[in-house]
Amino acid sequence: MPPAADIVKVAIEWPGANAQLIEMDQVCIYLYIHESKRIFSCWSLSGSEQFALRYADGPQLYITEQVSFTVFFQSLSLWRRRSARAARQLLERIQSHGIDARLEALKELAKLSADPTFAAEFINMEGIGTLARLVESGTHWTRLGNVKSFGEMLAFTLTAFLELMDHGIVSWDLISLSFIKQIAGYVNQPMVDVSILQRSLAILESMVLNSHSLYHRVAQEITVGQLIGHLQVSNQEIQTYAIALINALFLKAPEDRRQEMASTLAQKHLRSIILNHVIRGNRPIKAEMAHQLYVLQVLTFNLLEERMMTKMDPNDQAQRDIIFELRRIAFDGENDPTGTEKRKAMYTKDYKMLGFTNHVNPAMDFTQTPPGMLALDNMLYLAKVHQDTYIRVGFGLMEKASFANFFSSDVVFRAANEGCNDYHPMFFTHDRAWEEFFCVCIQLLNKTWKEMRATAEDFNKVMQVVREQITRALAMKPSSLDQLKNKLRGLNYSEILRLRQSERMSQDDFQSPPIIELRERIQPEILELIKQQRLNRLCEGSCFRKLGNRRRQEKFWFCRLSLNHKVLHYGDLDESPQGEVPFEQLSDKIPVSDIKSVVTGKDCPHMKEKSALKQNKEVLELAFSVLYDPDETLNFVAPTKYEYCIWTDGLCALLGREMGSDLTRSDLDTLISMEMKLRLLDLENITIPEAPPPVPKEPSSYNFTYNYS
Repeated sequence: MPPAADIVKVAIEWPGANAQLIEMDQVCIYLYIHESKRIFSCWSLSGSEQFALRYADGPQLYITEQVSFTVFFQSLSLWRRRSARAARQLLERIQSHGIDARLEALKELAKLSADPTFAAEFINMEGIGTLARLVESGTHWTRLGNVKSFGEMLAFTLTAFLELMDHGIVSWDLISLSFIKQIAGYVNQPMVDVSILQRSLAILESMVLNSHSLYHRVAQEITVGQLIGHLQVSNQEIQTYAIALINALFLKAPEDRRQEMASTLAQKHLRSIILNHVIRGNRPIKAEMAHQLYVLQVLTFNLLEERMMTKMDPNDQAQRDIIFELRRIAFDGENDPTGTEKRKAMYTKDYKMLGFTNHVNPAMDFTQTPPGMLALDNMLYLAKVHQDTYIRVGFGLMEKASFANFFSSDVVFRAANEGCNDYHPMFFTHDRAWEEFFCVCIQLLNKTWKEMRATAEDFNKVMQVVREQITRALAMKPSSLDQLKNKLRGLNYSEILRLRQSERMSQDDFQSPPIIELRERIQPEILELIKQQRLNRLCEGSCFRKLGNRRRQEKFWFCRLSLNHKVLHYGDLDESPQGEVPFEQLSDKIPVSDIKSVVTGKDCPHMKEKSALKQNKEVLELAFSVLYDPDETLNFVAPTKYEYCIWTDGLCALLGREMGSDLTRSDLDTLISMEMKLRLLDLENITIPEAPPPVPKEPSSYNFTYNYS
């Protein structure tokens, strides 16, 4: 006779003994755990209050009232009851003199530290201090065993320390200077175990991000030059952690220090190292590495934006000398008149030809932001490095358009920044990539100006075309400045007009009232089709990365909707899956009827708790949370913008709310356009009237009718 549908078999293990397969009633699973004499009797154990169940596979979390445990079809381990007792025993074993016992204890601690219940108990027993002292006296460990054992123990110690601190139970400010020096020493050593180096870099990054005082201490121990050295290794994980620490130091540095760091990074040829050892490697760039490169790019652009918003001091002679140098390079070889009045008149004429608004005192053009000092910096670079281009552009463009007006529109900078939804390899191909990018774009402006045969009154029209050219070229993701130039050559003014006309024609045909009415009739059908697609994708499920564990060993979890659209199933995974994950492997679930709402971005609980770096624009745009009864949340950070739109649309559809993502609007426009064209195929090349034709007058007689008789 087959077993009842609500009876499942669960494997229970006891260390050193054979596993037992025990039948459990799903409805009474809580009763079996709390009154577990039947389970303990398998091994003749007494004192049920001293034991608890713990997951054997994946994250080895204790099963408590606070941790959901829909454990059917999963293996469980029977371990000593009370996380406090387990923590105390591990702490005693870690402090033992036996090298093997200590190593095994640290291995187990590294696994259990991810459990919040265990972590709280271990920290309450001053466990963090014990681990810190072990790290501080790390050189003493070598006397207890060989170098390999020392490396393993240190790696597990650092892993446990990082996991415990990640719970946010204790402040990072409690870390001692001796501990910082020891961790920094592992980063600065020329030859150190990879696992130790990974964890050391991650710990230093967390220190910098979570404590202002620790930033200054870490900055005294770690130099950018030492971190750049770690980018030249073959291990992409080490490269990722090194860039993450550089970004953290960059982000937390005082404003005056950031400019100094930027100069140091340029002198160390950071971009060429990243290009040659990271981007051009033989292996694909992982998502976390791409994210760190994107963060570095954004931080660099933020410095440029600060320069753009920096006003020029007209009384600063050094800054005024730059303007004099621009005039000298443009008009080099011309003899200055001897008289002061004649020289002043000639300078005024020269500044007018160069396109300055204020011909008498051109420094005043840079007292407004934008353009600020960034305009002056870029023009000086153009004049010195590309002198021929500067002279040609200066006379061909600047006499037609105001120098300051060009930069106040800041088309080049904003086009580059807005196009950076991810990192652009192009900006890592040159130590002065931004300045070179500016030189390419200002030549494009000059070329487009000539193609449009523009006058001064056409300035805004030309700028719109140039902006479109740059935006379209960046969207093609050129890998170098030369590729950018090639793509811009193909996007001349004639091509832009052709693209605009093509895109316009696909829209103008659908503006007449009959077509608008047909569109309104079709739209509900298309929306229902999109809704079904979203729900089907939720039923397939998606893998998400745990946000709190970035740049260390990656941890994942999976979520999918039941086929009847009534339950969300989710659970932790050891690694990213290659396909769908069966419902049986997902241990937790949320009834859709319990979901109160879906929130996104800054409204998400997990976004309010993260540090400044983790709240960057990209992460905020991918974050959403499900709020459900009683006051619980399920927090997501989508791997891509596409997955974010799919899940937020699908969850809104489940709740009977409008799907408002950009993807839905795009899909709706595309599908309606296709459906309309299919239905109107017979009307091609026929002008559709705006109004129905008038009814003709009645004829004077009906003698024209045929007489069938």
